Amino acid sequence: MKTALITGITGQDGSYLAELLLEQGYKVYGLKRRTATPNLENIKSLINEIDFISGDLRDITSLTEAVQLAKPDEIYNLAAQSFVGDSWRQPIYTGEVTGLGVTNMLEAIRQAKPDARFYQASSSEMFGKVLETPQKETTPFYPRSPYGVAKVYGHWITVNYRESYDMYACSGILFNHESPRRGIDFVTRKVTDAVAKIKLGIQDKLHLGNIDSKRDWGFAGDYVKAMWLMLQQDEPDDYVIATGETHTVKEFVEIAFEHVGLNWQEHVVQDPQFMRPAEVDILLGDPSKAKQKLKWEPQINFEQLVKMMVDQDLENYH
Repeated sequence: MKTALITGITGQDGSYLAELLLEQGYKVYGLKRRTATPNLENIKSLINEIDFISGDLRDITSLTEAVQLAKPDEIYNLAAQSFVGDSWRQPIYTGEVTGLGVTNMLEAIRQAKPDARFYQASSSEMFGKVLETPQKETTPFYPRSPYGVAKVYGHWITVNYRESYDMYACSGILFNHESPRRGIDFVTRKVTDAVAKIKLGIQDKLHLGNIDSKRDWGFAGDYVKAMWLMLQQDEPDDYVIATGETHTVKEFVEIAFEHVGLNWQEHVVQDPQFMRPAEVDILLGDPSKAKQKLKWEPQINFEQLVKMMVDQDLENYH
């Protein structure tokens, strides 16, 4: 029986990954930060199957103890201050958690369980002001937010530990991946939640920033499978995980409103307060390495994803 330790287990990706690993027969430990109001919504159906360990990415002592306690074969570092918009308001906190937190985790592994396999959640936001399209593993990084900068640090420190200490450490450069479990702060969930409320007469308008920005959107449930596959290979490596298709926020909005029989133009307001100081205009990933080496293929397409999210949000209000 394999054992895994997941940081960020209560988030979107952590919950899908926990489900996948439990299905594969793993014993699953989740690192949980002490908070006044724990948010367990995403994993409420798994609560009794997960062993929780208290810890914080900013506190290496707690991480070392967690690794000693769980003795994991695999460690998935999914915890971060993961909202790009907030990273301008909280740049130092974002750097400590999303950047230095990775070093703390790697140090804890090196000291307590050096043979554990490590997965770092890297991000397409590292490409930022993109220097080539589509973006692949060799595309230079040009981050455009404190979040993107912190993720670049986390990515390179993972490479550094792999090469310096011969650790099995991988980074998955995941492009945007969404689901009904996506936090309400993220634009996709903000849209589908608003569509449900507008359909049910709870609200009338949806305020959005730049609706022309383009993203490569996939389903989070498909993407966690890629994380797992990375740690099953003979050699550690880094992979871009993406659909290879790009869509605008506007397309997302159109499908979502059309799905409930509404005209989006009657409800959407472009609002300057949601424009970012530095915008990332287009992200488009090239997943060919992952498809070839990991034999990974996304199962859910863009339209299915949007409709799945709208349907769940409608159900949430019924």
